[in-house]
Amino acid sequence: MAATNKTTNLPKKSGAISRGYNFASTWEQSAPLTEQQQSAIVALSHAVSERPFPPNLSRDSISGQDNGLSNSTKQYSVEESGAVETALVNTNEFYKWFTDLEAAMKSETEEKYQHYVNTLTERIQTCDGILQQVDETLDLFNELELQHQAVATKTKTLHDACDRLLVEKQRLVEFAASLRTKLNYFDELENVATSFYSSNMNVAYENFLPMLKRIDECIAYVESNPQYAESSVYLVKFRQLQSRAHGMIRSHVLSVLKSTSSQVQAAIHSSGGSRASVSEGVEASIIYVRFKAAASELKPVLEEIESRSSRKEYAQILAECHKLYCEQRLTLVRDIVRQRISEFAKKEALPSLTRSGFAYLMQVCQLEHQLFYHFFPSSSEDISSLAPLIDPLCIHLYDTLRPKLIHETNLDILCELVEILNVEVLGEQVSRRGESLAGLRPTLDRILADVHERLTFRARTHIRDEIANYIPFGEDLDYPAKLERSAEMKSEITTADESQEDVIKTWYPPLEKTLSCLSKLYRCLEPAVFTGLAQEAVEVCSSSIQKASKLIAKGSSPMDGQLFLIKHLLILREQIAPFDIEFSVTHKELDFSHLLEHLRRILRGQASLFDWSRSTSLARTLSPRVLESQIDAKKELEKSLKATCEEFIMSVTKQVVDPMLSFVTKVTAVKVALSSGNQNQRLESLASKPLKDQAFATPDKVAELVQKVNTAIQLELPRVTAKMKLYLQNPSTRMILFKPIKTNIVEAHIQVRSLLEAEYSSEERGRIINMVSMEDLQQQLDKLLL
Repeated sequence: MAATNKTTNLPKKSGAISRGYNFASTWEQSAPLTEQQQSAIVALSHAVSERPFPPNLSRDSISGQDNGLSNSTKQYSVEESGAVETALVNTNEFYKWFTDLEAAMKSETEEKYQHYVNTLTERIQTCDGILQQVDETLDLFNELELQHQAVATKTKTLHDACDRLLVEKQRLVEFAASLRTKLNYFDELENVATSFYSSNMNVAYENFLPMLKRIDECIAYVESNPQYAESSVYLVKFRQLQSRAHGMIRSHVLSVLKSTSSQVQAAIHSSGGSRASVSEGVEASIIYVRFKAAASELKPVLEEIESRSSRKEYAQILAECHKLYCEQRLTLVRDIVRQRISEFAKKEALPSLTRSGFAYLMQVCQLEHQLFYHFFPSSSEDISSLAPLIDPLCIHLYDTLRPKLIHETNLDILCELVEILNVEVLGEQVSRRGESLAGLRPTLDRILADVHERLTFRARTHIRDEIANYIPFGEDLDYPAKLERSAEMKSEITTADESQEDVIKTWYPPLEKTLSCLSKLYRCLEPAVFTGLAQEAVEVCSSSIQKASKLIAKGSSPMDGQLFLIKHLLILREQIAPFDIEFSVTHKELDFSHLLEHLRRILRGQASLFDWSRSTSLARTLSPRVLESQIDAKKELEKSLKATCEEFIMSVTKQVVDPMLSFVTKVTAVKVALSSGNQNQRLESLASKPLKDQAFATPDKVAELVQKVNTAIQLELPRVTAKMKLYLQNPSTRMILFKPIKTNIVEAHIQVRSLLEAEYSSEERGRIINMVSMEDLQQQLDKLLL
């Protein structure tokens, strides 16, 4: 029973031991010992390798037990292998021993771990205390943080409140300053008014201009802020002060100018004569130099006014100062200028008077402009500023020139005046000197317009009287004797001595007057005006030449009249070619011819002027028509020249080859008459009577007409070419005019020769008719122009 209990309890004990070892091994694996710790354990194990016996066991029993122990040990080893044997005396002892051994082993084994556990427990407790303290510290920190946030919030609120107060303070300070600035403009009224209404205030006072500037600033401010209370009242008061200041300026300027004028007049009187008799040097020194000295006194005030002239009130006071200045200057220089121009008018002719008068006025204007620049530097560029001074001086010259101008009838003098005004005055003086003489321009343009008007009128009168209504004298129509005398005079002198005047003497007087008039007017009149005059002059000149050619044709011969007309029309066309204008004018006329029928209808009662229902159509039918007609004098001239040349060519052709032309015409008439009859009559006539058997076409008659033509070519044609040379000096012109004549003569010979070859035998052509060959005819005609 005991053995059974022992065998049954041993496994339990071995299981506890194995668990102990397993725990130890696990412990070793989980917390391995260092070498030092292992060496310590080895040393400890050697120290306890021999254990003492328990005290309750006797030495004897111990020895027996040693054997038993050894046996038990052996048994234990056997027990390990599965064969357990009982080594102790009884089971109780064994259990007691085993319990003690287990307790001892357990005590030895777990002591160091228990110590370590105790240490760890203490450390854990220490850490828990520390953690508790940390938690308490964190709680304190959290509380402190909450308190800090509360303090920061209160501080930020305080700072924001302070910032708001500072901003509000700054705003109030700026508002107060702005209010103070705005109120300063209104407060200035009392200060400025007190100063302006004081008895010692004048323009020369040093604070006058600053106060005037302050008034302007106040007015500008009040005008730009009409929403302020009583701004309109303050504006009226400020303007009253400004008007008072401007009145003081005006009075001061007038006082200084009058004082200077009085000094100049006194100096002139002290020089021993009137202003008109003062010499130019003294005049310049007295009238201009003393005024320049006065300019320094007025310059600060006038510069201040000019700098503000963009404002309406200052522009007005500046214009008043200009007017006062011009009035004072005019009282000094007007009589001098009038006297000087009157002296020019007494001594000089119209062109010289114009030249001298404008030269003197230009000098005066330049000096006045320089003086005006000293007073008003910024306003001197405006020519209208000096107009009240310059215009009266110019008007006196205009009044002096106009009476002489409107009575001038000489075209040369009028053209000279235009040249003087355009070239010398306008071109060289006014344009070159620019602004200083710009005041002369209106008067100059006015005089120039009057000269143009007078020149146009006199030109039309000249064209009408001297060209259109020209009555020729006997010597004017003495052609060709006039040309023959000129040719004789040319033969007596050399070609180099021949002048244009000798050539012009052979012209018909209206032609010479027309070209002379146009050459003078071309540079003096505007293109539109000159075009009208040129068209009229060319038209009436061409008409006058045609009338003279008819008179010459009656007095001398038709050929002389034709050549005269060709000569002068060619000259007229050649001389007007350089004029860069169109010789065409459009005329507008009112045509009332269609109104006759409407008036008849009204008189018959078929229409009424008071029929308002048809008033529109009636007004349209009773209105005149505007007819436009364009007249081109140059084209008309070309047309007349062409017609005259054709007439001359035909007359010379007829004069030379008229027999041949008559013969060809008769032959053509016979052939036409034969072709108009029936076929049988035509065959019988041709068979019974050939052309050479006709009375007008016999070989003798043909030989006679050929002889007449040859005689005309040898006698009449040279006289024609001689006259052509007499009238037309240009060989190319004669060649052009003679070429159609030559062609006509050759053509007539060709026609006659073709008839002779067709109707006459070679014997009759060679023996009886003996017509010149075409080569000889060509040579003979070419020699006539050499």
